[in-house]
Amino acid sequence: MLVLPIKKKWFDMILSGEKKEEYREIKPYYDKRIGYYAIGTGKITTLVLRNGYSYNSPSIKCKCSISIGTGVEGWGAEPNINYYVIKILKIIERRNCNG
Repeated sequence: MLVLPIKKKWFDMILSGEKKEEYREIKPYYDKRIGYYAIGTGKITTLVLRNGYSYNSPSIKCKCSISIGTGVEGWGAEPNINYYVIKILKIIERRNCNG
């Protein structure tokens, strides 16, 4: 299963339901990891967003769809730049999260 590290600010916003998307740059590193899911439309996958690099760091397992497009500036995207857009459809598990 794909595990992506994420900054605390964005992690907390996703956990609260305020942020509905996460973004990753389109570059070879992510092409190899998530590019496959962005090909075509309607593909849904499960991935883990982890606030830190340790296995015990707070994490959320999510059902997501991945596409290529622009993002929301208030959610970390820069204007007029395409990203891998990870749309959070549903949080299915929370680990070591406060609250």
